[in-house]
Formats: sequence, structure tokens, C-alpha cells
Amino acid sequence: MAIFAGGCFWCTEAIFKRLKGVASVKSGYTGGLKENPNYEDVSTGSTKHAEAIQITFDPNIIPYERLLDIFWATHNPTTPNRQGNDIGSQYRSAIFYHSDEQKEKALESKEEMEKSATYKDKIVTEIIPFTNFYKAEEYHQNYYDRNQEYPYCQFVINPKIQKLLKKFKEDTKQEYKK
Repeated sequence: MAIFAGGCFWCTEAIFKRLKGVASVKSGYTGGLKENPNYEDVSTGSTKHAEAIQITFDPNIIPYERLLDIFWATHNPTTPNRQGNDIGSQYRSAIFYHSDEQKEKALESKEEMEKSATYKDKIVTEIIPFTNFYKAEEYHQNYYDRNQEYPYCQFVINPKIQKLLKKFKEDTKQEYKK
């Protein structure tokens, strides 16, 4: 299991569900104070929850380290509480680790990313222990695949998917290679 917050969960879900070895991706909320929050609660910013995804994956097919590589490459980890026009603490960049091993790998990965100078600004991604994950409402699940014609999907999510297909084509499930 891996939990990532990289801005809008519609975007991150659409990216990670396309990967070989990923069995499921659920959109939801984590890292905050309120139990069983809903979208309206989280959108206020008062719950401290982030929009996040819960990834169930086979590490024999796609290791956690590769998921981290894709996480760093498909969002901007240098903007605190923001991804593009999505602004608020619910859109922050964060990795929620389940074990000391995941923590170590996430910290190493972040350090490598900082050394690579891929981003000119400082990486602000939080690496924090996982506590709870609350699945988002059903209308948020598989949002991109059900609403590809919507402007947000065309102008925000499509470019991220194209980046995934260009940079990580070998990791992409056959049915998503276009």
C-alpha cells in the first residue's frame, strides 16, 4: 500500500491507475484531524486533510521506489499548498509512509530529487506517518476516465498523462498506451 498526495486526487488517481502492477487506486482524504470527512469539509481547509490516493500495488511488478519516481515527475513538489490553480492545504504534496522502510525510501528519494536539481525551487513535500485514509465520495472515484471531455480533465489531467506516457511508457499498462 502507498499513499500519496500530489494535488487534486483526480489527477494522481488517473496517473497511478495506468501503471503495471497497480491493482487499485482510491481517491480520498488523509493527514487531517476530522474523522470521516467529506469533500465539502476538506475543501474548506479546516480539516487539515489532503486530497490523496491509496495505491494497492504488487512490488514484484512495480517497486515502491518506482512509484516514488513517478510521483515526483507528475506533479510540482515545490509549491506549498498548491498545484497549478488548485490552492489550499488540501492540495499539498505529501508522502504518507506505512513502515520504516517506506519512510527511508521516501526520504532517500526526496534527497536524490533535490540533488538532481530537476526543480529550481526547494521541494516542500511532507514525508509523514500514515494514520487514516477516508475514501472520497463515489463521484470522485475514476473521475478522469468518466469525464475526459470536461475542460479540467482536458487541460490539467491530460498533460500529466501525456507526460507519464512519454517518460514512463514501459511502466504503463498496455490498454492505456495510446
